[in-house]
Amino acid sequence: MEIGEIISDALVYPFNNIKALIVYVILGVIAGIALGGTLVGIATGTQSHNALLTGFTGIIGTIISIIALLLIMGYELDIVKYGINRDPGAPGIDVVRQVVNAIKLLIVRIVYYIIPVIVGVILMLLLGRGILTLAIVFIVAIVFSLAAFMGTCRLAKTENLGDALAIGEAIGDISRVGIGKLIITIIAIFVIIFVIALIIGLINNLNNVIGGILLGIFSVYAVFFAQRAIGLLYSDA
Repeated sequence: MEIGEIISDALVYPFNNIKALIVYVILGVIAGIALGGTLVGIATGTQSHNALLTGFTGIIGTIISIIALLLIMGYELDIVKYGINRDPGAPGIDVVRQVVNAIKLLIVRIVYYIIPVIVGVILMLLLGRGILTLAIVFIVAIVFSLAAFMGTCRLAKTENLGDALAIGEAIGDISRVGIGKLIITIIAIFVIIFVIALIIGLINNLNNVIGGILLGIFSVYAVFFAQRAIGLLYSDA
């Protein structure tokens, strides 16, 4: 797909899947309530010097919050998968599978982003904090950031952690998609999100209520738009 086709499809995708947007909002509300309830419960237990209440509330609330947040991550990964398959539909809720996939996604992100850090530390020990070190670390960070996108898409496509952590294959996917196309698409996604957020910010300055509502809606829209675009981009790999 051409970049214009990817962006135009991703822009209308959320509007074509309103039910999925609502599901995502509900997941966010559940996570927010669980987290908020946890904080309130801990504060109440601390003030009343009730260690049992504090501990119980903290543990239960934290577990619910983590599951809800992982479910959201797994749901987002499924949106990427639908994009890879160029499926116009949207995912439903599959708690166990999506939570497991979210844990895999966390592992993938840790692996891809820790490597540039390790390289940077080694180079600083060997070469010091010179321009050469900074240049090499910058290049490595860019390459592995792009590879992380590919690793995420590989996980979304196969749900196999081994495929996602095949770093050589992920880096190869960058050339298969096209590094120029990949970078331009990512920049386009961020620019569109930034522009819309800026407009909403101006509206918020005029009316906090309307601005707050629009910001909440746009936050969900932006996730669907970005994940869909990333999936469509990878569909050419």
